[in-house]
Amino acid sequence: MTSKPAEVPAGARERIRQELVADPGVVEAIVAAVHTQVPVYAALDDSRLPEVRAIAAWGLERLLHLWATDGTLEPADLRRFRGIAAARAADGRPVQAVLRAYRVAGTVLTDEIAARAPRLTAADAFALARMLLTTLDTLSEEMATAYAATSEDLTGDRDRALRLLLDDLIAGRHASVGALTDRSARLGIQLPDAYCLLVAEPIGTDRPDMAYDAATGLLDALAVAGGEVTSLATVRGSRAVLLLPAGAAAGAGAVLGVRSWRGCAITGESLDRVAVAHRLAADALDTAPAHAHRPGHLLTDADAHVLALLAGHPAAAPDHIARLVLGPLTDPGGQHLLEALTAYLDTGSASAAARELHLHAQSLRYRLRRVRELTGRDARDPWQRLTLDIARTVRS
Repeated sequence: MTSKPAEVPAGARERIRQELVADPGVVEAIVAAVHTQVPVYAALDDSRLPEVRAIAAWGLERLLHLWATDGTLEPADLRRFRGIAAARAADGRPVQAVLRAYRVAGTVLTDEIAARAPRLTAADAFALARMLLTTLDTLSEEMATAYAATSEDLTGDRDRALRLLLDDLIAGRHASVGALTDRSARLGIQLPDAYCLLVAEPIGTDRPDMAYDAATGLLDALAVAGGEVTSLATVRGSRAVLLLPAGAAAGAGAVLGVRSWRGCAITGESLDRVAVAHRLAADALDTAPAHAHRPGHLLTDADAHVLALLAGHPAAAPDHIARLVLGPLTDPGGQHLLEALTAYLDTGSASAAARELHLHAQSLRYRLRRVRELTGRDARDPWQRLTLDIARTVRS
C-alpha cells in the first residue's frame, strides 16, 4: 500500500521565510542568476553589484513576508519600486531589463522554496503563485510609469539631462554601451566614438560656483558644441569636465593657456570607460608637479599613466606606458632615435651623447629634434625629460 506524503505542517511558510532570509546564499543565487540571464546586468561593473545585492535582499524579504502573511504590497513598497525605476531611468538601464531581472528573481525564489519544502500543500503553492503574479503585475505597472515620467523629465530639461549623462558616465553608472546608446537616442544626441575627456581647473583659485559656467565657456571657446556629435560639460568640485570629440584635444591646450587654466586630456579610453579616463585625469592633476604644467601644454594619457606609475598604482602595463610616451620610437625603424635619446639622457648633453655613439654633434641634435617631433616631448624640458626617462627605463 502506497503511503500518502505527509503534508507540510501549519506555519511552514513562516519557517521557510526565516530559513531563506537567514541564508545569504539565496541573495547570491538571485544576483548570480540575474547577472547570467539578463545581458544588461552581465555588463555591470563590480561597483554596481552591491546595489543589486541590496535590492535583492530587500525584495526577497518583502516577497517572503507577503507569502507568509497572505499580504499585498504596501504604499511604502510602491514608493521604493518607483524610486528604483526613476534611478534606472537616470542611469540608462532599460526598464524591460529591470523587470526581467525581477522575473528571474521570482524564479530563483520559487526554486529555493521548492528545495526546502518539497511537500508544500496545494494552498501554500497556490498562495506563492498568486503572490508572485500579483506582485510582479503591480510593480511592473508602477515601475514602468515612474520610469517613463523620469525619462520625460530628463528629456524636457535638456541642459540638466546632458549634464546628468556626463555625471553618470564619470561615476560609471552605465551598464553597457548599448544602454548609453539608448539613452543618447532618447535625448536626440550622438556622442563621439573617439573622444577626449578634458579635466581642467583654474590656476590660483578654488571657486566651485564658477566651474560650470567656465566649463560651458570652454565648450564655446573650443567651438565643438555643434556638428553631428554632442559635447558635454559638467563639474567636479572646482574642476570642469568636458567630453569632446578627440580632435578637439589639439587646440584645448592653447585655449586653457589663454584662460589661465591647467588640464589633463585623456583620449585613449572607450566610451564605456569614461570613469577610468576621469580617474586618470583627476589623479594626474592631483599629483603632477607645477613644472609639468607649461603654458599652452595639456597633460595627456602618457603623463597620467606615468604619474599613476610613480604613485604606485599603475593603470597600464609598463610596455603600454612606454608606447604611450615614446610612440614610434618603440618601432624597429625608430631604434636609432631611441638610442640617441638614451645616450642623451644618460650623459646629460648632446655633445657627450654624440661622442658615445660616435656621431657628429649635429647628427645627434637632428635625431633629438626627430624625437621631439615624433613624441611631442622635448628632452630639455624637466618634466618631459622625466617622462621620457621613465618610459625608456620601464621598456627595458
